[in-house]
Amino acid sequence: MIEIKNLTKSFGKNLVWKDVSIDIHPGETLAIIGKSGSGKSVLMKHLNVLLYPDEGEVLIDGENVFEMRYARLRKLRQRFGVLFQGAALFDSITAFENVSFPLRYFSDFTEQEIRNRVLESLDLVNLSDIGNKSPAELSGGMRKRVGLARAIVLKPDYLLYDEPTSGLDPQTSNEINDLIINMAETLDITSVVITHDMHSVLRVADKVAFLDEQKLSWYGTIDEMKTSDHKALKAFVKASEYTI
Repeated sequence: MIEIKNLTKSFGKNLVWKDVSIDIHPGETLAIIGKSGSGKSVLMKHLNVLLYPDEGEVLIDGENVFEMRYARLRKLRQRFGVLFQGAALFDSITAFENVSFPLRYFSDFTEQEIRNRVLESLDLVNLSDIGNKSPAELSGGMRKRVGLARAIVLKPDYLLYDEPTSGLDPQTSNEINDLIINMAETLDITSVVITHDMHSVLRVADKVAFLDEQKLSWYGTIDEMKTSDHKALKAFVKASEYTI
């Protein structure tokens, strides 16, 4: 379980948000939404300790991640898989080599074990036959799926998605949404999705956190969001092409 407790973060004199508290339960998919600049990605980067807060805690299984020594923190980060907004693939190596990268640095697998795990991960994202292709030969949606295969290859407990459907056409976006759901169900993974895509939120999320006015402005279930009278939340959702 991830417990975010009273987090406050500033960059210099610029307050991002203050006193943010959220519980993310095992197997749950949380969508974090909000305007550009509201600190969605900043919040996500606190979960795997890429950033440290001014105040507050993040507890994972009851342990404060900001108090961990480096060796313990390194192990913790291996429990997180991350799908970056642009997939962040290495252009100079093949899809297979991109997916194998975490295994070569963070495991003692044999070459055969690496091959088996990579092929298993590519199969889970429906790309079992593209391992020898370079990222330049892949479509945007395929690159996202290779990035997702790399994110799951260490079999993490948590998956972080940074704008997973950004820049994709509606059909490909639906394919990514289906994969997010499949990863959560098949691998029993706890997921955090940073997104502006309300269609994706309604499709994949169990809970929603809305960042606005430098704070956690609203938090609840999808059903609660659909019936909420929260003015800023309703305005944000109404500004998209979907309504609640």
